[in-house]
Amino acid sequence: MKSKLDTLLYRLRNGKKTFTITLMVLPGVIWLILLRYVPMFGIIMAFKDYKLPNARFVKDHGYIADIFDRDWIGLGNFQLLFGNPMTGRMIRNTLLYNSTFIILGALISVVFAILLTEISKKFASRLYQTLMFFPYFISWVVVSYFLMAMISSKHGLIDPAMFGLRDFFQQAEPWPFIMVFSNIWKMTGYSTILYLAAITGIDATQYEAAAIDGAGKWQQVLHITLPNLRTIIIILFIMNIGRIFNADFGQFWALPQQGGGGVVVNAVEVVDTFVYRLMKTSVNLGQSTAVSFFQNLIGFCCIITANTIVRRVDSESALF
Repeated sequence: MKSKLDTLLYRLRNGKKTFTITLMVLPGVIWLILLRYVPMFGIIMAFKDYKLPNARFVKDHGYIADIFDRDWIGLGNFQLLFGNPMTGRMIRNTLLYNSTFIILGALISVVFAILLTEISKKFASRLYQTLMFFPYFISWVVVSYFLMAMISSKHGLIDPAMFGLRDFFQQAEPWPFIMVFSNIWKMTGYSTILYLAAITGIDATQYEAAAIDGAGKWQQVLHITLPNLRTIIIILFIMNIGRIFNADFGQFWALPQQGGGGVVVNAVEVVDTFVYRLMKTSVNLGQSTAVSFFQNLIGFCCIITANTIVRRVDSESALF
């Protein structure tokens, strides 16, 4: 009888704890459902001839009824997408930029995380971490004004002639380097903190044993630090692969828009900015929805493929 009572009390305590944790998670779950899953209904517009909403019809019947009232055109919006002369350029730019961000971002972040662990003074280490992490919280709009102040041909601190250019905002050649540098400057601190947290979780006795055996710093990094970072590197790589067809709209829209002309736009046009321009110029929401749907479908296929390959090579490092 006593054991049954103890079991009942144990279940009640655990149930109360579970209920409390559930309440803590509930706001995030509601946010996820409302902003991520409910809007997925809009995918239907990718297969309809849907332009700007009919204000009178929406007022009388509602927005959802207006969507269902439009004509089905099947894959017509996708055919218009692939028939656009800008499609090849924006897909190429998106893949090349994101591939560069993923590779250089991971490499530089791991190097910085390892270097930070070698700083013996806590104040200096925390200072460097703060300075590296701070750009992550700066809006791309603010960054664009900093960039304008740096490379403007009239009032900028950097003279374009130093690089053999007439104007940074009127020539396409420097913009791939500007976009890569700005992305690494802004995002490296965030990734560095993740790798740094993983390094601090490594058992210190491994380094002590390696030092006793005569291993130097480089050998410790090669045989202890990097193997322990393998799992988180692979997980972040898989997650980034899932977004390889998605670009940061803020970066690719705000930075060139401060003074760039059509030449610059062609050099930095990616899927996200293409969707926005398409929506503004054609007011055809069906086409822009089709591009977004295709974009996310490719990302889903990439993440499934990457995870499948990782699971076959190293099942412990796979996401699922």
